[in-house]
Amino acid sequence: MSVVTIAREGNIAVVTIDNPPVNALSQAVRQGLLDAVTALDGDPDVSAVVLACAGRTFIAGADVSEFDKPPQPPHLPDVVSAIELAAKPWIAAIHGSALGGGFEVALGCRFRLATVDASVGLPEVTLGLVPGAGGTVRTPRLAGVEAAVDLVTTGKPVRAPRGLELGLIDSVVEGDLRTAAIAFARERLVGPLPQPLSLRPAPTAPDAFWTEAEAAIAKRAKGEVAPLKALACLRRATEADFAAAMQFERATFLELRASSQAAALRHVFFAERAAPRPAALSGVQALPLRNAAVIGGGTMGAGIAAALRDAGLPVILIERDNAAVERGIANLKDIFASAVKRGRLTEASAEARLAGVLGSTDYAMLADTDLVIEAVFEELSVKRQVFARLGRVCRPDAVLATNTSYLDPRAIAEGLPNPGRFIGLHFFSPANVMKLLEIVPTPQTTDTTLATGFALSRMLGKVPVRAGICEGFIGNRILKRYRAEAEALVRQGVAIAAVDAAMRGYGFAMGPFEAQDLGGLDIAFLQREGARAAGQDVPETLGDILVRAGRKGQKTGGGWYDYKPGDRRPVPSDEVTRLLGALIEPGPALNAEAIAVHLVGAMAREGEAILAEGIAEKASDIDLVEIHGYGFPRWRGGPMFHAAKGAGSSS
Repeated sequence: MSVVTIAREGNIAVVTIDNPPVNALSQAVRQGLLDAVTALDGDPDVSAVVLACAGRTFIAGADVSEFDKPPQPPHLPDVVSAIELAAKPWIAAIHGSALGGGFEVALGCRFRLATVDASVGLPEVTLGLVPGAGGTVRTPRLAGVEAAVDLVTTGKPVRAPRGLELGLIDSVVEGDLRTAAIAFARERLVGPLPQPLSLRPAPTAPDAFWTEAEAAIAKRAKGEVAPLKALACLRRATEADFAAAMQFERATFLELRASSQAAALRHVFFAERAAPRPAALSGVQALPLRNAAVIGGGTMGAGIAAALRDAGLPVILIERDNAAVERGIANLKDIFASAVKRGRLTEASAEARLAGVLGSTDYAMLADTDLVIEAVFEELSVKRQVFARLGRVCRPDAVLATNTSYLDPRAIAEGLPNPGRFIGLHFFSPANVMKLLEIVPTPQTTDTTLATGFALSRMLGKVPVRAGICEGFIGNRILKRYRAEAEALVRQGVAIAAVDAAMRGYGFAMGPFEAQDLGGLDIAFLQREGARAAGQDVPETLGDILVRAGRKGQKTGGGWYDYKPGDRRPVPSDEVTRLLGALIEPGPALNAEAIAVHLVGAMAREGEAILAEGIAEKASDIDLVEIHGYGFPRWRGGPMFHAAKGAGSSS
């Protein structure tokens, strides 16, 4: 069966791409489009062409499976050019997503129509690339320089109504898209047609605009190459003729496609695509989730409740007393108010989110709840009490989950009736923002419960990773090793600020000591103290010394650094030097690259141990945990990918 077919509605031809699941621009699709241009240009009965796609989306991008192979003709720039310069005008009828090469094909059409819920964009920078078929050259000619810079260098798509405002599309369609596109084509044949974008003059921008844009993008990119390369392509598009700009874009695309950053980002892309539906659960039916409850309305519990409401699930929030219920609801109000302030929610939608939360102290209200997530204080006896009560009031098939980050889920579920419905769901704070969800089954957890955990992650838009049971699971176990190795460097005479600067230079938003000051040194300290109280031999850390001296981080005005009132900027601390001085034995000097290589190598070695113990199923899962839970630079692919590539350099 052909992936590109032609039908006729009077004098309008309808070319349909049918290449499931997302109509990717495979070699067969590209050839089919080129053949359609030739056939329809030679058909005297055809006056215009509508380009549509079968299935759930327009062309959602290139066929990424071809990225590691030599390019095969026809090449996409030639296909887009053929559509653009065809004797018969083409009209793109967009539903779902027109992304990357898909939007470049649409740019080759004279007109672009889209359904109201469609989106368009050029996300190539998220794969370490730039558009390679005219995206950086045609977009500024269509929508202007500022809109093109934002679209191309961020990679963020825009919805059809916004695309209409920017001039990226010509009409937003309500009702049947195919019918509307055919009618639109007939209407536009009456008047003069717009010039193909390749024949339009390019807009210009002053040097100051490009200088400011470069500085802003460099700050945002934190070492990622593609966004700045995309900016360079856009600038060339405004300063050179169309052919020269196309040549520059294509050369940049091919250069980046062979780069280590693009390889790393492809690795992450495929890992993310596979994560929500693990092969081991193929054919396992998840339980329906119509509603949910959260036990505990603190920072984590409120964040989880907000995430559940964002997914449309009604939520019951249970707390120990009425005052705690009020505090939990207030925490939720703050979360939704912040989303309104950032423009992510409207006032009305925030009110609707909050209206879907019912606060109570009565566990009996959970009798018909499909999913209950416990998010109370990280103390085993407290969590056991919660699950003892849940075991008495919840349906036997209700999924019961703990959000523990360190405790053994088997101990938490001890004595729970029907333990097959119990599972660990480790959210990361803030839970309504952070993408990672560690899913931790116990030996008794059924496949159905596990599949329900993964189904929940899809509802919430999370990146799920299955983790085995050990202290800290995958992420916090590696974090513990990372912090220990960072402290070891300090003991060897490396300055605290030098360690942080090295990891920022590597691509992290914050270094390990800055991050501890932000989150609070007392959190890990209390976990270590609990282990010591349980009889475990836990060596004293440098962080313990600081906490015992009252230095818990930014919240106390000092941790690894000093902080002035109202100022979050870290200042190297003479007090910390005094407290730790006797424990520091200067070793060989290390530059930033050596520091980063050492710390990332330690993370990878801990990851190798986690794999060997079966705590993680595959190396790419560890990379996803580090990227989405701990800020590892995405464009480096994760510590396991970096180690597997034998990367001995932090650059």
